[in-house]
Amino acid sequence: MPSQTLDTFPNPKPERDYLIRFETPEFTCLCPKTGQPDFATVRVEYVPDRLCVELKSWKLYLWSYRNQGTFHEAVINRILDDLVASVHPRRARVEGDFNVRGGIHTTVVAEYQSP
Repeated sequence: MPSQTLDTFPNPKPERDYLIRFETPEFTCLCPKTGQPDFATVRVEYVPDRLCVELKSWKLYLWSYRNQGTFHEAVINRILDDLVASVHPRRARVEGDFNVRGGIHTTVVAEYQSP
């Protein structure tokens, strides 16, 4: 079942900066104006601090957007905010590469840098 909860696990190498990347090519949400589905590839990269995100929970988390009406800009920023709140990374980047809709291809990138 879809879930808004992101599970975590301890970073196995917290003393080292290393980059984690993953991509979800089947992200869907709904257009808030028309209710039609929007399809995107969501790409994430982050440098973990003490925690890493567990990928099955990530899949269920993204699935929870399937029936939500949201603008591209809002959903990518919310995904980044939820990732940051869950794992407190040293830095993170979330990219939403949305399929063409009405002749327009949209890519939204949101970034976070730990203070």
